[in-house]
Amino acid sequence: MDYMDLAIIEAEKAALRGEVPIGAVVVDSRTGEVLARAGNRTEEDNDPTAHAELVALRLAARHIGSPRLPYCDLYVTLEPCTMCATAISFARIRRLYFGAYDPKGGGVDHGAQFYNQSTCHHRPDVYGGLRENECGLLLRSFFQEKRA
Repeated sequence: MDYMDLAIIEAEKAALRGEVPIGAVVVDSRTGEVLARAGNRTEEDNDPTAHAELVALRLAARHIGSPRLPYCDLYVTLEPCTMCATAISFARIRRLYFGAYDPKGGGVDHGAQFYNQSTCHHRPDVYGGLRENECGLLLRSFFQEKRA
């Protein structure tokens, strides 16, 4: 099982809780240890900032005892929004891997393109489109069920 598999599992668990199915996993790139796994929790926690990425970053930072995660990689099922992209930068994440692109709400390759801004002090290596179809299908299916 690869790390994106784990992120997809977290997204599926989020959907079962009625959350938008987005999952994230933080991995120590030196050891391969999974430091944190999370899915969206905005509805459950009544917290607009409880995106999967932020929840996973918080858990990983607590796990290692530092707000900076320079040797860590983040796997997430959807292109992060600008809020999450900024937090990823502040956490000094080494590499960002994401699944589906988000033309409406993304902040990495779309929208604000935060990592291309002069105010961005740290840009992770970014790899988008991992298992894009599978990750996108999770989201499309979730919203189709909501509309039915």
